[in-house]
Amino acid sequence: MVPDSLPLRSPDTSALGSSALGSTAIDIIAACSPVARELARAAPAAISPIADSPISPEPLDRRRFLHRAAAALAIAGSGTLATAGCSPRSSTEADAIIGRIGIGAGRFQKPRALAIDSTDRLFVVDMTGRIQSFDPDGRPLALWRTPDIHQGKPTGLTISPEGHLWVADTHYFRILEYTADGTLLPERTLGGTNGTAPGEFGLVTDVAVDSTGCRYVSEYGEFDRIQKFAPDGSFVIEWGGHGKEPGKFLRPQSLAIDEQDRVWVADACNHRVQLFDLSSGKVELVHSWGMEGTAPGELRYPYGLILVDDTVVLAEYGNHRVQQLTRDGEPIAIWGRAGRGSGELDQPWSVARDSRGRYFVLDSYNHRIQRFRFGREG
Repeated sequence: MVPDSLPLRSPDTSALGSSALGSTAIDIIAACSPVARELARAAPAAISPIADSPISPEPLDRRRFLHRAAAALAIAGSGTLATAGCSPRSSTEADAIIGRIGIGAGRFQKPRALAIDSTDRLFVVDMTGRIQSFDPDGRPLALWRTPDIHQGKPTGLTISPEGHLWVADTHYFRILEYTADGTLLPERTLGGTNGTAPGEFGLVTDVAVDSTGCRYVSEYGEFDRIQKFAPDGSFVIEWGGHGKEPGKFLRPQSLAIDEQDRVWVADACNHRVQLFDLSSGKVELVHSWGMEGTAPGELRYPYGLILVDDTVVLAEYGNHRVQQLTRDGEPIAIWGRAGRGSGELDQPWSVARDSRGRYFVLDSYNHRIQRFRFGREG
């Protein structure tokens, strides 16, 4: 299981091996970025699956490796690879920073979940159990606290189809519902009982809704599963279980639903993303990708997941970065690196995108939100 915090550190390239590319390609990459050069020199065997992980992808063949190396070169050349790029340092800085450490309005104590509604209003919950809302420019609008915080604090926020706020009240085994101004709707609470039976929960992490109004709730701890509920709150189906095998989970931290009502899962402590299709009435694993590492396309504790057009955007708690990938897991862009300055992150928990294409990352252990643009739009 992931520790409470991870030390700040730069990406580790010590495992990268001998050259698998021609010298001309290496020279071109080296002129742009030392990190990309190390990736280019890595043999495909150096990016093979973890030995004790049966769910890791197959070892990269030469063609797939060359594709990854080319992607790394493109990322470095665009300046979106913050660890080392050809563009000026300013290209990787945030265009706005919201909040700082504190307990007053507009301040945070280790914020852990973020959501943006259709009006671009931001909602944030932190380790004090406070939920705050902000206008699109980061000005505080409202502040309230969840009913109970003694056992622990929420870790997930989702905007409902009505524009209400669903809160994954993790340590109270339930999903709370609030109006946008902070009024609790107790009659709409889902769950509240700790257990393994249908409709009972472990430590809930997130909730997502499909086009029919069905809700999906993820949980971790003893259970590590996902449950599906009909619009009226009745139980439909569950899947998962604790493990590394395909279809199993180790802390399913974040959920997203695509245009086909398929369920995307950030399987955080397995360092991967899994995709499920329930259209047949049963749960089918479509694909699973990701392996632990620091190179482009590799993951360390992906906590936040959103779908942007035909891409997946992840907030990586363990890599101190945001990464955009194709829906097949090929890297497109990276933003952020370990640190405390603008454009630097410390264990980010969540990422969201507003209607203007601006990204907001929850820079949790820096007690703030950073806003930026990056990657492929459209």
